[in-house]
Amino acid sequence: MRHVFVLAALGALASSSGVVAQEISVARGELISITSGCHDCHTAGYNESGGKIDPEAALRGVPLGWQGPWGTTYAVNLRDEIKEMDEEAFVKYAKTFIAKPPMPFYNMHAMPESDLRSLYRYIKSLGAPGDPMPEALPPGETPRTPYIVMAPPIMPQ
Repeated sequence: MRHVFVLAALGALASSSGVVAQEISVARGELISITSGCHDCHTAGYNESGGKIDPEAALRGVPLGWQGPWGTTYAVNLRDEIKEMDEEAFVKYAKTFIAKPPMPFYNMHAMPESDLRSLYRYIKSLGAPGDPMPEALPPGETPRTPYIVMAPPIMPQ
């Protein structure tokens, strides 16, 4: 019984940060891209297919705009976004970048470094970057692509 308590205490000390390092691999990066929702916005046809990843479209962005008080933003082509970055630069970028809605950039900031490294390796494994997505537009400028309006709620009086 004493051994169980010792092992439990060692386990608690080993994971005192609350984050346990994971393997760094392309396979883990693919899992992270799925469970963290990267494909939800950055892969054309992913949602419509019930979560099937088309390797040709994977993380190449979607030219559907998201419009709100911030202007109109697009889910960028992640392959293109990181094409000039090495793994170290990507980790630094992922921990510090800020994006306009609806991108939850703060989720990337919270990822353990091992997950970011795996994600980088997965994105790089997908192949040629393809074309960039449209640039974000300022408030008041009309997009030339389809877009979804994300208006703030109207409160009853």
